[in-house]
Amino acid sequence: MNSRKISGRNRPTLILVSGKEHPTTPLVSVAITKILEAVLKANNLPGAICSLVQGGADIGTLMAKDERVNLLSFTGSTPVGHKVSMMVQERFGKFLLELGGNNALIVNDDADIDMLVRAAVFACAGTAGQRCTTTRRLILHEKVHDEVVERLKKAYAQIKIGDPLEPGTLYGPMHSQQGVDLYLQSVEEAKAQGGKIECGGKKIEREGHFVEPTIVTGLAHDAPVVLKETFAPIVYALKCKNVDEAIRFNNEVKQGLTSSLFTKDISNIFKWIG
Repeated sequence: MNSRKISGRNRPTLILVSGKEHPTTPLVSVAITKILEAVLKANNLPGAICSLVQGGADIGTLMAKDERVNLLSFTGSTPVGHKVSMMVQERFGKFLLELGGNNALIVNDDADIDMLVRAAVFACAGTAGQRCTTTRRLILHEKVHDEVVERLKKAYAQIKIGDPLEPGTLYGPMHSQQGVDLYLQSVEEAKAQGGKIECGGKKIEREGHFVEPTIVTGLAHDAPVVLKETFAPIVYALKCKNVDEAIRFNNEVKQGLTSSLFTKDISNIFKWIG
């Protein structure tokens, strides 16, 4: 969470930033704060312009309700973001929310499949699916659906899994056991709703919270598990008949954030961006 105080109109602006980290990632937040402090000092500015507060939901609640916090920014889950917005709104405060994403990658029948596969491997599986911009839906033209799925399966088999601090590692562990549990739950939901596990779908038996990068086919574009965000390395490969239908599938989820289109037809790009 961030607070920003802007002083003066048509005068030099001072922005004060105070942040609260996620309770399970304190060391990352400390490291980032120290980097920012060094940059500020190198530019003859007080390092305290950017500060860090350690704590859990109790600290976040205090920040949300404090009228001295002119603008509060929250990045996290949709349910928590809803609570934050209500608390800030009660005092007529201002807030910025960056919440869930259910990002789609649309592939037309004229797409460069080589380029697509290279892009999709990281987009879908990089950082073990733990980015708000992770691709969670592949909306594939029915003419190229099977080829794309088969080539992605081969690419997934070559992903180096291990310590993300080691050179060449693309895919590390889940952040916590909770992430593993949500992954396994979503895999079971996908199967119950008619999905086929093309690859992955299981926990990796090794030290740490490792799960297999997973591709699921056979689901309806509006299956409940497809329409929700699962913060895990699961991608749903969906069939479409044309770009118009793909755009409709892309837009039917409640979460937005990012999407992309692979095509060689420039007219499709203008259609996609509206």
